[in-house]
Amino acid sequence: MSFSQPFQTPHQANKVVVLALLSVILLLTNNLLVECRTVRVLEDGLPKGCRKHGAFLTDFGGVGDGKTPNTKAFASAIASLSKYASDGGAELIVPPGKWLTGSFNLTSNFTLYLDKDAVLIASQDESEWPVLPPLPSYGKGRDDTDGRFSSLIFGTNLTDVVITGGNATIDGQGAYWWEKFKKKELKLTRPYLIEIMFSDQVQIFNLTLLNSPSWNVHPIYSSNVIVQGLTILAPVDSPNTDGINPDSCTNVRIEDNYIVSGDDCIAVKSGWDEYGIKFGMPTQHVNIRRLTCISPDSATIALGSEMSGGIQDIRAEQITAINTESGVRIKTAPGRGAFVKDIFVKGMTLKTMKYVFWMTGDYGSHPDPGYDPKAMPIVSGINYRDVTAEDVQMSGNLAGIEKDKFTGICMSNVSISLAEKKKKVQWNCSNIEGFTSGVNPKACDLLPDKQPGKLVPCPFPTDKLPIDDVELKICSIRPKPPRYY
Repeated sequence: MSFSQPFQTPHQANKVVVLALLSVILLLTNNLLVECRTVRVLEDGLPKGCRKHGAFLTDFGGVGDGKTPNTKAFASAIASLSKYASDGGAELIVPPGKWLTGSFNLTSNFTLYLDKDAVLIASQDESEWPVLPPLPSYGKGRDDTDGRFSSLIFGTNLTDVVITGGNATIDGQGAYWWEKFKKKELKLTRPYLIEIMFSDQVQIFNLTLLNSPSWNVHPIYSSNVIVQGLTILAPVDSPNTDGINPDSCTNVRIEDNYIVSGDDCIAVKSGWDEYGIKFGMPTQHVNIRRLTCISPDSATIALGSEMSGGIQDIRAEQITAINTESGVRIKTAPGRGAFVKDIFVKGMTLKTMKYVFWMTGDYGSHPDPGYDPKAMPIVSGINYRDVTAEDVQMSGNLAGIEKDKFTGICMSNVSISLAEKKKKVQWNCSNIEGFTSGVNPKACDLLPDKQPGKLVPCPFPTDKLPIDDVELKICSIRPKPPRYY
């Protein structure tokens, strides 16, 4: 007679049961320890802006050697931390190292924090970049008719999201994309570095952004947005590397940024032709302060050209541009519709410029033949004051649209010194109306001196925007590295 199991006494059987129970308890305890090691509750009495829970990218398999892909590690970490959105929020810390990754999505009540010695490196493997449909207010991709690659850091329908660090670096490795774009080898719009859509309470600050494949920072369809303390760098001949592009956004603060770009340093947008008109979401109530820009072929601040949802109440002050094509430029055309109105600029210092003032009513790129050429934009209430410019080729190139004049233009206290190779005609004006006061060289006849011999300042709002009182969510407390026992 044979048995598959040896005979056990009652004492031995009880011992087996006890050991089995201990194994189950140890397994459960180990799982709990892993969870505790991965997501940690931070110290009590946290200062304002800190999250209750935190984890390191390395807890989720992240490898900072600059070669190992971390796309799955970011996805896993953020999925895990999203569980704490209703319990004080969570923070993902990217420690020192070089972290190669494709696109990843953020979550609500969340902070992505990059250590000062961390470098986030964008993958050049196109399979690491999900494909998204065209933006509804654009109707097609900006680079081609099809969709677009997701941004490196992406989020949609979020509340309270922070992207920050100790002036850490995000490197878009854009040369790969620029070359393919120039050779017309792309059927999808190039990725941006950071894009946040349909969201509220967005803060992006204290970072260095390098070599974006296309636009750097693109908040769109969002409200209560702060972009502050960024250094944005790209070769001045790189295609479409705009710095910061608020697009169909309300209540935006853009402060203390330094941008070297191959396109506009800041471009305020709100959709493209019939798609933007239909979507109908303006960009409004925007403060831009203490900007330094270098962009030899583009604008310091552009309004448009995609402005078909409308642009209004834009306030810019303490603006410095060096070796840049123009100061604040308005770009629009028949077919855009909507409006650019109530624009206030105060305190520009410009050095080595092609134009100081530039307005364009014939910026004629269109998404498709379906636009309405009779959809005329309204451009009114454009105010500039306290402008100093030197080494300038041309003071003003201001061209409205026939039978659709740009009106309410005001310039005051403007001093322009001309370059050795200046244009013979300093002011080229057509289809505009307005006034000047204390402008030298004297403006064109369509902008007469309002009260000769007396300085009459152009208006600038004295009220605060709601976003001005919002504090940055800076947290000096980091969760301690995990300890394993």
